Amino acid sequence: MHETLIEELTRTIRAIPDYPKEGIVFRDITTLLQDARAFRRSVDALVHPYIGIGIASVAGIEARGFILGGAIAHQLTIGFIPIRKKGKLPADTVSIAYSLEYGVDEMEMHRDSIVPGQKVLLVDDLIATGGTAEAATKMLQEMGAEVVAACFVVDLPDLGGRAKIEALGVPVRTLVEFEGD
Repeated sequence: MHETLIEELTRTIRAIPDYPKEGIVFRDITTLLQDARAFRRSVDALVHPYIGIGIASVAGIEARGFILGGAIAHQLTIGFIPIRKKGKLPADTVSIAYSLEYGVDEMEMHRDSIVPGQKVLLVDDLIATGGTAEAATKMLQEMGAEVVAACFVVDLPDLGGRAKIEALGVPVRTLVEFEGD
């Protein structure tokens, strides 16, 4: 019998207790990425809903969003926009500050990455509190992009991130959920 996608993802995503701090269970997709079949099935499941709807670019959030986003952009035969931590991009950038659990950080993208009205798919590996994805969505929208959807392999629904993105008018697609932190 063949494993369902959810069963396969649940099996291939490593849980690391007490990382990055005590009481947190970190959902590590690097073990999924090492499993060729699980990686392929994940990318295919993330690509499928967006075929032929006019998306021009995938915007991937550093770092694991680069891996998934690059694969999705390749499959859709569209461009890729890296969204990086402040100070990592070489050309003229736009930036946005966002809240972390203990402070504030900034992310950037190249100013010339977006043409107003361009349809963009936002990609990252996991949505938890939604702070990073919310900031990326706002930055893309402020640059004139139409963020048609945000997709993630993992959702931690108890942390409420999905609702933050949907409140910005962006549908969210995830492949597997894990309860708790």
